[in-house]
Amino acid sequence: MNKLKLTFLGFVITLCGVAHAGGILTNTNQSVSFLRNPAHDAYIGIDGVYTNPAGVIFLGDGWHLGFNWQYAYQTRTITTTNPDFALGMRNNGNTVKEFEGIAKAPFIPSIQAAYNTGNWSLQGSIAITGGGGKCEFSDGIGSFESAVGAIANSLQPLGATGYDVDGYMRGNQFYIGFTLGAAYKLTENLSVYGGARLLYGTASYKARLNNIMVNTAAGPVPFGAFLDNANTKIAGGIMQYAQGISQLEAGIAQYEAADAPVPAELTAKLAEAQAAKAQLEGTQQSLQTLELYREGVSLMSDQSGIGIAPIVGVDYKVGNFNFAAKYEFKTRMRMKNSSTVKEAHAIDAVNKFRDGSSVPEDQPALLTLGAQWSIIPSVRVSAGYHLFFDKSAHWYNHDEKKLDGNTWEVNGGVEWDINDKLQVSAGLQKTNYGLSDEYMNDMSFVVSSYTFGLGVGYKVTDKVKVNAAYFQTNYDTYNQDVAPAATNHTTRNEYTRTNKVFGLGVELTL
Repeated sequence: MNKLKLTFLGFVITLCGVAHAGGILTNTNQSVSFLRNPAHDAYIGIDGVYTNPAGVIFLGDGWHLGFNWQYAYQTRTITTTNPDFALGMRNNGNTVKEFEGIAKAPFIPSIQAAYNTGNWSLQGSIAITGGGGKCEFSDGIGSFESAVGAIANSLQPLGATGYDVDGYMRGNQFYIGFTLGAAYKLTENLSVYGGARLLYGTASYKARLNNIMVNTAAGPVPFGAFLDNANTKIAGGIMQYAQGISQLEAGIAQYEAADAPVPAELTAKLAEAQAAKAQLEGTQQSLQTLELYREGVSLMSDQSGIGIAPIVGVDYKVGNFNFAAKYEFKTRMRMKNSSTVKEAHAIDAVNKFRDGSSVPEDQPALLTLGAQWSIIPSVRVSAGYHLFFDKSAHWYNHDEKKLDGNTWEVNGGVEWDINDKLQVSAGLQKTNYGLSDEYMNDMSFVVSSYTFGLGVGYKVTDKVKVNAAYFQTNYDTYNQDVAPAATNHTTRNEYTRTNKVFGLGVELTL
């Protein structure tokens, strides 16, 4: 019965990152220029403060500024198969049910700035490097309803024929990155970069589980009323069995006092009555564990943490080619909890969110490699590779060890200067996560995908450029076969997502 509380807590803490392109915990879409063409690992531009910081020095002397706004809309869909769903009063006897979460981020800002002088480029940026909005599950998730269904199934001997429940969760999550660094031009063609990023994470979650109903032959009744009625009947049954046992024991005592054989029928009746009484007492004890949910459950959790990591990079120009590489070291993150879970729990997954505790949630190290070729002065093609060192990070309960491998990405794109003012670009990116059935769960999941982005840039003046872009991620479907005993009879989960982003930005040269 405690599985209900476990599942509800896990439901409350579902990760709600929205503005997502990149690794499991890393957003790489930090500029509108990137949305136009994800292959920016060797790009020379102000958004290179994130994608290619060593190359920013080649922009020339002076101030270079980038201001970006993005709007993201995402859905998360889990299709769960569970025979207990047939007991749901709204499920029409179906054992397969679809659960959808809506995630919105109407305002995702980022700022990049660089001051170039001589051989030096001093740089800084502020961006949402993880999360970035709110996530809402208006009808719950599969593991959440599965727990209620399992309880209804267990209550069938007491007259339960079905269940109903209202579940809701809303979460906000932001990981804000503050980056400072400097690039130095070693030669006219070679530059290096060194810097660091301070990562501040904050998240808040509110959830409720209410209006729990139990369907019976007489119709649906509130969960509390069902418990009262069941407890009354069970208490009466225990009393009757106790009285019968006393009478049988008295009868047996008479035979024993007379030194006469005790009839086997009498001994059998006593054993039968004792077993029936013990069974009712066990049911009574089980019902007592459900008293916490009589009026439903309402929970809140807040998390915060800070981490810092070095960043190094290099850029090399030769002929019509530009090559670049960047390495972001692992960010050690410990998220401190402030929640309604005040005491240690026997179920370890609940302890992840115990009030006052700090849990590991490292942002993995990241290696990026890129190349750009100017076929002609007005046309450039580019390609890149990303490797996220997920399995070297440290996550709660060492979830990183459940992955089959690290996340990797490949991308490619093209940019065309139509004239001195108008520029168009487009690109593709393939993201592959090292997923496994053991790692995946409907409380927080990712799915491998491919992304396309396209957009335009327009030079209003020699010092002002405006960017607009559309960015869409198309996700695979991950099928997870589940051991029924491990998840309240669930036998299969199918996971997928959608993600659409629109962005506007402006670049200034002063």
